[in-house]
Amino acid sequence: MDASMLLADFAQDCLDRHLTEETIGRYKSPLKIFFVFLQDRNRTVLDVDKHVLKDFIHFRRSQGVDQKTLENNFTALSTFYEFLCFEGYTNVNPVLPVRKRYLKRYKDAEGDEDGSVRKLVSVEDMAMLVNSILSVRDKAVVMLLAKTGIRRKELVSIDIQDIDWAEQSITLKKKMFKKRSNRVVFFDDECARILKRWMAQRENLNAKTEALFTNEYGRRLNRNGVYNLVTKYAEAVGLHDPKSDRIEDHFSTHNCRHWFTTWLRRNGMPREFIKVLRGDKRKDAIDIYDHIDREELRKAYLAFIPQLGID
Repeated sequence: MDASMLLADFAQDCLDRHLTEETIGRYKSPLKIFFVFLQDRNRTVLDVDKHVLKDFIHFRRSQGVDQKTLENNFTALSTFYEFLCFEGYTNVNPVLPVRKRYLKRYKDAEGDEDGSVRKLVSVEDMAMLVNSILSVRDKAVVMLLAKTGIRRKELVSIDIQDIDWAEQSITLKKKMFKKRSNRVVFFDDECARILKRWMAQRENLNAKTEALFTNEYGRRLNRNGVYNLVTKYAEAVGLHDPKSDRIEDHFSTHNCRHWFTTWLRRNGMPREFIKVLRGDKRKDAIDIYDHIDREELRKAYLAFIPQLGID
């Protein structure tokens, strides 16, 4: 079957599974590169084995793509071949063993399998980062990531009506987040001040969406926009080195979640409360949440979240 037809069927399958257009686009882009790679080598989509996939790794690295991009490429490939298996075009997903052996990173209690440790910045460094940002929107984005520990996808999906200003909480979208066991996150006074400044500025921007964060065209800010702005400011203050191969030299949106978790723990918040605030989908976290009063959780959050001294 023609690769372009399979790609079209795959895209429709993704829509049927309620994946967003943005996600589908991130899948299609590396798949198109892979199809050209196969065509140049007289291979078909159904004529792929570990040797072909290893050659693709070498090919992409020769093009100068970084490790994270390569991992994302193989996520798209794996999802595509899972679709082919489901539809009966093939009996096995050839991507899985190659991805596990050469690309996938497994974390232990202290860091990654290779011994590298994700960067943890101090409270002072996080304050420096946030204070260095002059853009009100960008400052609000970084502040909210640090103060709530939410993921990029969760942040960009927030609409204005999801915010409870009286309680200073945000209810995340249910249908998009199968990973979370808890959809409510809280923010403190200094975060609220920055968010309200952004809201005041946003009113004058002719936004075309109900999204909390918008881009320069008035549309919803996307995941790549969030990643780019965080790494830009982190690099400017010396927290992020995009040229380094070491994970501990990098700072991205996930480091804000790491910072949130670690400093709550170091400040003495019970582990069970942290799991709930993170939305960890674990049986023990869900069971414990049944016994944690929402107001108790909010007060504990306000007591333990680090203050950055942002006016």
